[in-house]
Amino acid sequence: MLTKADDYPVHQRPEPIATSGTDRNFYDRYFFNGYTTDGSIFFAAALGVYPHLNVMDAAFSVVLNGVQHNLRASRLLAMERMDTKVGPIAIEVVAPLRTLRLRVDDNEHDVKADVVFHARAFPVEEPRFTYRIGPRTILDYTRLTQNGVYEGFIEVASKRIELEPTKVLGTRDRSWGIRPIGTGDQQPVAPPRMPQFYWLWAPLNFSDRFMLYHKNADADGTPWNTASVLGGVGDGKPTRMASCSSRIVYKSGTRHAKSAIIEANDPYGRQWRAELTSKFNFYMSGIGYGHPEWGHGMYRSENALGYDTYDLSSLNENDPRYQHVQAFVTAKLSGPDVEREGAGVLEQLVVGTYAPHGLTGIFDPAP
Repeated sequence: MLTKADDYPVHQRPEPIATSGTDRNFYDRYFFNGYTTDGSIFFAAALGVYPHLNVMDAAFSVVLNGVQHNLRASRLLAMERMDTKVGPIAIEVVAPLRTLRLRVDDNEHDVKADVVFHARAFPVEEPRFTYRIGPRTILDYTRLTQNGVYEGFIEVASKRIELEPTKVLGTRDRSWGIRPIGTGDQQPVAPPRMPQFYWLWAPLNFSDRFMLYHKNADADGTPWNTASVLGGVGDGKPTRMASCSSRIVYKSGTRHAKSAIIEANDPYGRQWRAELTSKFNFYMSGIGYGHPEWGHGMYRSENALGYDTYDLSSLNENDPRYQHVQAFVTAKLSGPDVEREGAGVLEQLVVGTYAPHGLTGIFDPAP
């Protein structure tokens, strides 16, 4: 089937753009988060394309006054990947790798937005994520991550909030490849094994620079993908750290961080340290991650729209639906002749055993 994208010189296989190899789990996704440095405003959005499931979905969430408002939409893709609009939620690439626009049009749930992301720095290509269990490929994807500022407005329950680019920072990413999507596989890996996944991701913004850190690790703590990058504002090439590590202090009775320390050594032997303090959690199920009904790639109907809210003061964060979080954090960066204060997120998803932190069971809280 030919689609609009076939008129662009972007093909990488001898077939139409509508298909992407043969793996049913191929996906292509946008992600955004944004926040004021005091955390009084926090929002996030995602839009995913699943060519072989013939589904496109999107979500927009905003945290205001201790309540997370979640708007989710899903539709039939009809094999047309260039129309990046799902219900009222749309994403437009204004200037590739520079400027993107996120729009939430009028809808019955009284959540609206018109937000423009402007890059603070050139995007970073993270190391390719490839993870197998025995012969089965579970993950195989590439992600670019870019820090920036936002301008525009968000409106919730008729309350309009203006976003000023000097005050609203954040991060976007683009990832594509293979990961579990849609309905789970009916035949698990043989022999059966307990679920295990350890994930940290920390994009941080400071006045004149940014820092990125991530870690995937096995149950014994051995990293299978980890990296850190430190870069300045502008188009300069960032520095990839020669080594990096992290330490977590858990909030009592949970698997979520109270604080964290990231340490890295650059190629010149200089040491860098970021101290993170969690202020509140943003729950990723609000934008579809791990949601039992609005999970990424699930077919809802030809056009579906839903809305709910999370009361952050009473939510049970040990419920499996709420394990995956992005904690809004304040950050203190120190290095050679550098002391900076900033903000960002510490994304966390810890499933199963993780021996270095004494975590056991699938979701048993930290001791």
